[in-house]
Amino acid sequence: MPILCERRSFKNRRGDVAVKEAKGKRILSTPALSRAGARRAPERVSKVRPDAEETLRLVLASVDDMKAEDTVTIDLAGKSSFADCMVVTSGRSNRQVGAIADRVIRDLHKAGLKNVRVEGMPHCDWVLIDAGDVIVHVFRPEVRDFYQLEKMWAHGPKARAS
Repeated sequence: MPILCERRSFKNRRGDVAVKEAKGKRILSTPALSRAGARRAPERVSKVRPDAEETLRLVLASVDDMKAEDTVTIDLAGKSSFADCMVVTSGRSNRQVGAIADRVIRDLHKAGLKNVRVEGMPHCDWVLIDAGDVIVHVFRPEVRDFYQLEKMWAHGPKARAS
């Protein structure tokens, strides 16, 4: 235990008594310590991010609630490194495509996925939602027929209608 040879007591601006050591270190009194700790922001409590299976379940439930048509889930586990699965679905009009996309995004935010990226919302012909492990494509039927993403990604029996 080191011995301090010089100590001085003083009052700070708030009137609390504090002790200053010779080496420039400061030891605060109990009331000053409690106020100093109260000013510090509490540590954030981290929420667990849903895994790919839970995200997929959430997306499929949201899409089903919004009456999307021809929903197909494509497993990308061995085919791609950017996602585990892809959901391709259709809405009857631009308005329904936008509503489906809005609902999926809102439900993903409620589940704790904050960094969801979205493309195509202004026109709503084709909306792409990147939820990390799950990629969601919401098309109008004509646009879906033109691009035919299912044929490009679904090689073999891994694509399944949901």
